[in-house]
Amino acid sequence: MLGRRLYSTAARYVTAARPTDGFVGAIGNTPLVRIGSLSRETGCEILGKAEFMNPGGSVKDRAALFVVEDAERRGLIRPGGTIVEGTAGNTGIGLAHVCRAKGYKCVIYMPDTQSREKMDLLRMLGADVRAVPAVAFDNPDNYNHQARRHAEALDNAAWTNQFDNPANRQAHIETTGPEIWAQTGGRVDGFTCATGTGGTLAGTTRFLKEASDGRVRAFAADPPGSVIYSYIRSGGRTMERGGSSITEGIGQGRITANLQPDIHLVDDALKIPDADTLRMLYRLLDEEGIYLGASSALNVVAAYEMAKALGPGKTVVTILADGAYRYQSRLFSRAWLESKGLADAIPAHLQKYVVLA
Repeated sequence: MLGRRLYSTAARYVTAARPTDGFVGAIGNTPLVRIGSLSRETGCEILGKAEFMNPGGSVKDRAALFVVEDAERRGLIRPGGTIVEGTAGNTGIGLAHVCRAKGYKCVIYMPDTQSREKMDLLRMLGADVRAVPAVAFDNPDNYNHQARRHAEALDNAAWTNQFDNPANRQAHIETTGPEIWAQTGGRVDGFTCATGTGGTLAGTTRFLKEASDGRVRAFAADPPGSVIYSYIRSGGRTMERGGSSITEGIGQGRITANLQPDIHLVDDALKIPDADTLRMLYRLLDEEGIYLGASSALNVVAAYEMAKALGPGKTVVTILADGAYRYQSRLFSRAWLESKGLADAIPAHLQKYVVLA
């Protein structure tokens, strides 16, 4: 009798999902999390797609899988070959996981400004990490161009070209967008997220616009130092990029091939100051117990602003791209925050979380 009761209780909490086929099979189908404090404050439903629950820890697992499988379909790589990419971190981590699962070698070029946690994790996953000086895209020594040249010099190697490879965008047309639509029962009014490669914003927006016959509104979220806000707000006439940001992996100085086909579908853009991003990061930890990286916190600020703009009763979805553990030596360090002039951005009652020197 006791066994039956325990089985009945467990059945209420355990889904009928079958075991996945290794790492690759576990990518996607992440939960959609209601952010209660912000939902109550705005009178809207503010929901975050918990991409930090992907097996590699970020939304970039989706793109990593799609660009590798695209290279396989096109015959660009054979068993035992090498995947090469230029990345600020999370795509590289996703690629390193996928390469290990599929038996490929992985070489990652990344700006030397990225967090130590990301570089260490890549090396732990077996990737050959080449940290190079951060220079503009039009400089031939930009990390993306170095990655392309490295792949071209190897036999049986593919440069996955995440910024301009449409397989990145396709990942979100085929997975992220449909998941959001299904999880909300089609009752979604707004979608917002930042853009680095442009794949998540473009692909998810494309699907949601088509599924809703254009009803869902889409806002780009942009950090200081990126041109996306200026480009969208000016109707493509200007590309101003003043300032800089503490966020990693988002913001852009050009319109990538992933974003270009769908940028006309984006209804508006929001520029989010770093101080607002940090306050939200600490607030979510304190009020919701959600431990997010800075780009995810920026997305939540954008969702909060979008909800206020759309008005009560609306449902707004954003992307919780990754967790803070990849950046904790910076985001929770008093010395680092002070060096960026951001220590005072954190309210007094949240200063208790600044636990690192």
